[in-house]
Amino acid sequence: MKPEIKELIDISKYFGSNKEYVIAGGGNTSFKDNETIWIKASGQALAEMNEEGLVSLSRQKLHNISSGNYSEDPATREEQVKENLFRSILDSGKNRRPSVETSLHEIIQYKFIVHLHPTLINGILCSRNAKSLTQKLFGESILFVPYTDPGYTLFKKLESEIISYRGKFSYDPQIIFLENHGSFVGADTTEEIKKIYDDIIKKIHEQVPSITDVIPLPYNPILNKVLPTIRILLSGEQPGVLRFRNNSLIARFYQNQQEFHKISLPLTPDIIVYCKTRYLYVEQSSTAEKILDSFRYQLPHFLSEYGYLPRILIIKDMGIFAVGDTFANAEACLDVYEDLIKISYYASLCGGIKFLIPEQVSFIDQWEVENYRRKVAQPEDSGNKLNNKIAIVTGGAQGFGAGIAESLFALNMNVIIADLNEETGKPFATLLSSRKSENKAIFVRTDVSDAESVKDLIIKTVSEFGGLDIIISNAGILKAGGLDEMDAETFSKTTQVNYNGYFHCVKYASEVMKLQNQEKPGYFADIIQINSKSGLKGSNRNFAYAGAKFGGIGLTQSFAMELAPFRIKVNSICPGNFYEGPLWSDPHTGLFVQYLKTGKVPGAKNIDDVRKFYEDKVPMKRGCKLEDVMKALLYIIDQEYETGQAVPVTGGQVMLA
Repeated sequence: MKPEIKELIDISKYFGSNKEYVIAGGGNTSFKDNETIWIKASGQALAEMNEEGLVSLSRQKLHNISSGNYSEDPATREEQVKENLFRSILDSGKNRRPSVETSLHEIIQYKFIVHLHPTLINGILCSRNAKSLTQKLFGESILFVPYTDPGYTLFKKLESEIISYRGKFSYDPQIIFLENHGSFVGADTTEEIKKIYDDIIKKIHEQVPSITDVIPLPYNPILNKVLPTIRILLSGEQPGVLRFRNNSLIARFYQNQQEFHKISLPLTPDIIVYCKTRYLYVEQSSTAEKILDSFRYQLPHFLSEYGYLPRILIIKDMGIFAVGDTFANAEACLDVYEDLIKISYYASLCGGIKFLIPEQVSFIDQWEVENYRRKVAQPEDSGNKLNNKIAIVTGGAQGFGAGIAESLFALNMNVIIADLNEETGKPFATLLSSRKSENKAIFVRTDVSDAESVKDLIIKTVSEFGGLDIIISNAGILKAGGLDEMDAETFSKTTQVNYNGYFHCVKYASEVMKLQNQEKPGYFADIIQINSKSGLKGSNRNFAYAGAKFGGIGLTQSFAMELAPFRIKVNSICPGNFYEGPLWSDPHTGLFVQYLKTGKVPGAKNIDDVRKFYEDKVPMKRGCKLEDVMKALLYIIDQEYETGQAVPVTGGQVMLA
C-alpha cells in the first residue's frame, strides 16, 4: 500500500468518525499523483474506510469529461457523463462505483481533497447571508460557489470558478464553500487539511455560538400506545424499526406550526437522500388517542400529495421519529434529520434559513446518483422473513437464553436481552451490536417476577424499536428438593419466576402486539415460552419446578385461545436437559451438583455418574442442544396455523400420546 493511500484512509476515518463533520457516511476523500486519482467509492462510509473502499481512476481519461459533447437533456447528459467516468476506472473488476464528485476532486490541484458536510459550516452555508458571511470570516482567499445542481452542472460551474480564481491568485483555492451543500478543503498533506478544518470551525465559532447544554428529554410512556400503530402504518409488507429522539434543542422546533416550518423542508442533498423531501408534523399530543387521530387523518393526505410514506414524524412535546427498514437505516435517518435541526438553528443566527427551492429538490430526488446511494444504503433482501423483527428474550444473558438471543441476532433480528444479570448481560449486548450488521441488541435489566419490571421492559423495547414481534419467555430458576427439603419461600420464588413471570410477559407484550394487529389484521406475532420436559412429565424431588412448568402449559393453551383473534400465536417449547449450560453444569449451583448432594440419583458417587444417569434416560443418548431448540423455535415462528402447543424437544425421553 502506498504511504499516501494509508494517509487517505486514516484521514477518512478521522473525519468520518466525528458526527460534527460527517453524518450517515456522507462526504468523500481523494488522493492523486501525476497519473492516478484514488477516491472513496459511492456508498462507502468514511468511518469504515479501507483500501477496498477506494476506486482508482486514470486522470488522463477523466480529463475527457470536461471536453465531452453531451445531450441537452439533463438525464441523458448525466448518464453519458457517468459512462465516461466508468471508462476512467483502472480496475473495473472490483465493481466499485466512484464518487459522483470525482471530477471535482480531479480539477483541484492538491494531492489530498477532503469534501465534508460539517454541521456548523452548513449552518452558515444554508443561511441567507452565506456568501457575505464566508467572505467576512475568511476573506477573498476562499472560493464561494452559489448553489448549483450536483453532477455535471456543478462540475462545470466549479471548473469555471477555479479557472477564474487561478487567473486572480495564480494558485487553486484551498477552501471551497458550496452553498447548501458543504465544503472542499485541499492540501498536499493530510495534516494541513486537519489544520485548515480546525481553523474554519474556530473562526465560525467566533461568529456563531456553538450549541451547548442540549438536555435529553424523557420518553413519554403514552407513546407505547402510539408507536406500535405508527410503526405498522409507516411500514411495507415487513414492518421496520421506528427510532425516537428528544432533547431541548429538538423541543424548540415542535411547539407549533410556525417553529416546525423552520425544519419542514430540505436544506442539503443528503437530507433528501435519507429523509426524503417532506416530514409529517402532529400538533395534537395531549393523549395517545389524539396523536393517533391526527396521524391517521394526515397520513392519506400526505401520501396522496407526495407519493410516499413519511420517513420522519415530529410529534409536539414527544420528539422526532424516523422509520427505516433496519435499525441502522432508521438511526441514520434520525441522525440526518437532527443535523437538519442543528443547521436550521445555526442558519437562524446567521440571517435566516435558506431552503432548497422545489426545482432543486426535485432534481436531487430524481437524480439517478442519489437513487443509487439510497439503494446502497438499503440492505439486500435475503428473503429471510425474520429480517428486522423485534424480539425479547428473557433470561437472555446466559445459558439457553444467551444462545437463543445470539442465534436470533445472527438472523438479522433486533434483540432485547432481558435479565437480572447486568454484569453479564450488558457486555453480551454490546458484543452482539459490535458485529457489522444492520440490526441492534440491547440489554434491559428485568426481574420477570415483578410486574412493574416487565412493564418497564416493554416500554423500553417500544422506545428503542417502535414495537414488538416476538417475546421468548425463557427466564427461570430451578431449586431441586423433596417435600422434606423444600421451604415455602423457595417454592414461592420458583413459582413467581417460572409461572408468574410468564404471565407478566404475556400480559404486557400482548398489549403492543394487539395494537399492531389492529392496523394490519393479517400480521402475526409470537409468544413462546421455553418450558421443559418437566412440564410434560412429573419430576421426582423437583416438584416446585415441574409444577410451575405444568402450569405454564396450561397458561399457554389458555393464552392461545384468548389471543388467536389478534393473530398472536402462543406456544411452548419443552426441551430436554441442556447439560452444557450453567443450569446443569455450574460447579457450585448446577443441577448435577444439586442432584448429587440431595441423593436424587441412587448410587451416584460423582458428577459424571449423575450425568450418565440422565443421558441414559434419553433414547438419543445425549442432552438437548441449542440447535435442537432453535429448529423448534423457528418452526413455531414460521408456521401460521398452530397455537397453544407444547412442542417436545427431548430426544425421545418424553413421547406424547
